[in-house]
Amino acid sequence: MEGKAMRRNGPGTIAFFGHFNSTNFGNECSLQAALYNLRRLYPGSKFICITDDHENAAKADDVEAVPVNQELFKFWVAKTSLGRLVRRAVLGFPAELWRCISAIMVLRRAQMLIVPGTGLLTDVFGLGGCGPYGLFRWALIAKLCGCRLLFLSVGVGPLYRRLGRFFAKSALSLADFRSYREISSREYLASIGFKAGCDPVYPDLAFSLPIPALPSEGNKAHEIGLGVMSYAGNYSVPNPSASTDQDYWDKLVRFSRWLISQGYNVRPLIGDTVDVSARDRFIQLLGEGAQAQDDDAIIDEPVTSVESLLSALTVSDFVVATRFHNVLLALLGGKPVIAISFHHKCASLMAAMGMSAYCLDIHALDSDALIQTFELLTADASDVKAQIAQKVLEFRDELDDQYRRAFGVAADATGLRAG
Repeated sequence: MEGKAMRRNGPGTIAFFGHFNSTNFGNECSLQAALYNLRRLYPGSKFICITDDHENAAKADDVEAVPVNQELFKFWVAKTSLGRLVRRAVLGFPAELWRCISAIMVLRRAQMLIVPGTGLLTDVFGLGGCGPYGLFRWALIAKLCGCRLLFLSVGVGPLYRRLGRFFAKSALSLADFRSYREISSREYLASIGFKAGCDPVYPDLAFSLPIPALPSEGNKAHEIGLGVMSYAGNYSVPNPSASTDQDYWDKLVRFSRWLISQGYNVRPLIGDTVDVSARDRFIQLLGEGAQAQDDDAIIDEPVTSVESLLSALTVSDFVVATRFHNVLLALLGGKPVIAISFHHKCASLMAAMGMSAYCLDIHALDSDALIQTFELLTADASDVKAQIAQKVLEFRDELDDQYRRAFGVAADATGLRAG
């Protein structure tokens, strides 16, 4: 292998880079999938998680968490724009130098730096931290330290700023191995001038998690897992209007009231703890003017972790969701699902599953169309479940292939079908 010499049974220390913390369950799933498979491939390896919320990122005993930005000067916290400008002018260079030195001290112990999935390659949340500049800094230092640099099933875009595009493309250009989780990410890179045409496309890493066990059939009322999120217009338009946000809620509430009128129970779900207020708002709107018996049809059980999200999805008969990993984890568990697409990754996933008929654009969301799509899904449920099960197995085989290619392991070292 290139870079540092590997131990006979694999690398001694592997570093991960990304938004890994206790808030976004999708990012947490990607990290868990990478850890699960690398522990199988390289027993005894140690892991470092480089992230913007290191205090909450790593819960396992064998995962060391370090901040993406090591602070040198903590005594001066600027609270005004002028103060931040002066602080940056006076302390910017020495602080950045210290961050680079700290990164070297971390990566000189590692043999690999891995970006395990997620939609990290975007500047929606800025350039620093785990944004494009932070990623480029760590990628460059990884190469200087002799680490192999791997991007596994990453999502890309949007990149609104010229500097964001520059740093994202520069980081990718340093990679020893890179792949994307959907064709649309590769096409997006081509549209901003990065030659990604020969790079492979593999499914999201979360498809390589163990498949959740399905509960035994009972006599409960049919249950719909309904995943909501704070309106995500910043992924497609810079300044979403309040009316668009309100339209989203109006359509979901009307659809949910229809579900309840048809005898279904509705279980609100989230995929990120930032959506707790959105979930509470949805439940409030749904309860306004509802009959007493309708209140019993709203299952108000908070989702607080990946584990509780998986539990909620496994007891749902059908899922209608906006968050990407709400949709993905429902599919992993064999659940028929309707995706309310706010980003090209959602439409790409549903197309790859052969389920584009059950994918609706959030910006053109219509409650009547949602009802019609749901009726179509329930009518075709048996065929859809069989198709999902087959596709999930195919995706797991493809991810086996990615792990073999990225890490150079023998074919018999992997094997996700039984997992």
